[in-house]
Amino acid sequence: MAGFGFANAPILAAPRSSSLMDISADGSLLACSNRDSGTVTIIDLKTNTKLREITVGTTLSKPEGVAFLGDTHQFAVTLYHDDKIIFADAATGKTTGEVDVFDEPYGIVSSLKGDKLYATLSYPGQIIEIDTKARKVLRTFEAGRFPRGIAIAADDSRLYFTEYYTANIIALDTATGKEADRWDGIRSDNLARQITLHPTRPKAYIPHIRSATERAHGEGSIFPYVTILDTDQREGKRRTRIPMDSFISVHVTANPWEVAIAPDGRRLYAVFSGTNDMYVTDVIDDDYRELTHRATLKLGSNPRAVRVANDSSAFYIYNALDFNVVVYDAKTLRQRAVIPVTQSPLSAEILLGKQLFYSALEPMASRRWISCSSCHPDGESDARTWQNPEGLRDTPSLAEMAWTHPLHWSADRDEVQDFEHTIRGNLMQGRGLIPGRRNVQPDLDKPNKGISASLDALAAYSNTHKAPMSPHGKNGLSEAAQRGRELFFSKQTNCASCHSGPYFTDSTPGPTIIRHDVGTGGDDPSEKMGPAYDTPTLLGIYRTAPYLHHGKAATLVDVLTTQNKDDKHGKTSHLAAEQINDLVEFLKALPYEDPEPRARELKMKKVER
Repeated sequence: MAGFGFANAPILAAPRSSSLMDISADGSLLACSNRDSGTVTIIDLKTNTKLREITVGTTLSKPEGVAFLGDTHQFAVTLYHDDKIIFADAATGKTTGEVDVFDEPYGIVSSLKGDKLYATLSYPGQIIEIDTKARKVLRTFEAGRFPRGIAIAADDSRLYFTEYYTANIIALDTATGKEADRWDGIRSDNLARQITLHPTRPKAYIPHIRSATERAHGEGSIFPYVTILDTDQREGKRRTRIPMDSFISVHVTANPWEVAIAPDGRRLYAVFSGTNDMYVTDVIDDDYRELTHRATLKLGSNPRAVRVANDSSAFYIYNALDFNVVVYDAKTLRQRAVIPVTQSPLSAEILLGKQLFYSALEPMASRRWISCSSCHPDGESDARTWQNPEGLRDTPSLAEMAWTHPLHWSADRDEVQDFEHTIRGNLMQGRGLIPGRRNVQPDLDKPNKGISASLDALAAYSNTHKAPMSPHGKNGLSEAAQRGRELFFSKQTNCASCHSGPYFTDSTPGPTIIRHDVGTGGDDPSEKMGPAYDTPTLLGIYRTAPYLHHGKAATLVDVLTTQNKDDKHGKTSHLAAEQINDLVEFLKALPYEDPEPRARELKMKKVER
């Protein structure tokens, strides 16, 4: 490890898990990745002070996982939107290299010696092994669907990772790259973004939610859980689910984001990003209760990470929307220090809107169990189709929403401010953001913009989400995608008659509401508002299955074939299988260029006319 430093420091033979924060093996430094700033902050844990902030990307890069390399003060960080892994030196504050990856790097862990890194690529579903000296990918392992959280055994023999949208847990043998074990969740398990291993017992801990999609009015449809795995038991009960909303009586928590086990194995700390609180629990070696409550702590805004000091004497909380790390004494549970890690790069309005978006507290929700981010995590889809009062509704991504109003599949809302109805309604039952009596709903037909600064802030933040460049098109269209493009824009298929313009939709902000009957309205007996629906953007469609308003198209091929009755959704029945595949390759490549410059140009021309 020449050039890494601290070569003689003891290496801690303990399991390691990915997080927005990591502590160096010698216990002296904490690295915190700042998702909104595109930076990593280094904190001196002896003095609890910020040493430096290292720029690793831009405000659009979205750094997620960070990991120190072995026993050094070198670290690596995943840039989720830039498709890069950046290497840097915590001592000098300088970046030292990078590795380009296919798409969506999220979790990252180091081998014991620091000679290798393992990172999840949420899309297309892979784990990559990186040589940290040569800075290159050595091996690529297939890793299910949308892997995110990752942990590595103390002896480096196994990797454990979570499937984000299923909470399935899979173990890979690092020697062979083959699946060594798996623990499947149930159909409703969802949003498992992290996993951590017990330091001495054969246990793994996964925070996640359960999305009970069949509950039409949202009544109890989101549940917070910590699932515990028996990692060496081959038969019998291998998963224990602990419902966190009833862990202590009826104290409800929302959106469990991360857990951490103290190195001495005695405590587990769980942070809840929706209700801004934490459970401090004792770890019980009984294979039954598993955890018992010790204390509940009130945290800052949108806590997303927790780490425990190497000697278990302190723990560290990253409050993502307060932009600070708070140090707590593990014995007294009192604050030792508050350490600002970065300046907010957001305007005051966008910051307020983002805080509201992630909040499951009043005025957004009265029962603490759901926030906007419970179904639209970080503006993405939860990959679920919900039974809503109006019928089955697939959860869309919020990417490019600012350019593709009106909203909802039924196009019943022409501005984000109309979601005051959702806040006050059966789903969230919040006090609402418009001043006045709670039982008075604003008019959907009249503008609600300008009535409430908080509601306008929520709208402003919700409209900031962008579709990243597709990994299938960022290096240019393949030959198949080029053929698919010709088909898409031809009268032979007529796809572009509805999916038009820079955002591939005829749904644009303005007084005219356009809906289309594409032959799917009769597929759902519970449908109340069909059969015509709003045209969704096709940007980012490569990663947003299932498709159509009712979610019955599992793949893009299904959209064009089995779910395209009477050619109402484009003329495709006459196409050969090769042509269907070409169309799919083109759709997967969207967006392959930034749509906004063209959209602004068209908007200016419209104004001039």
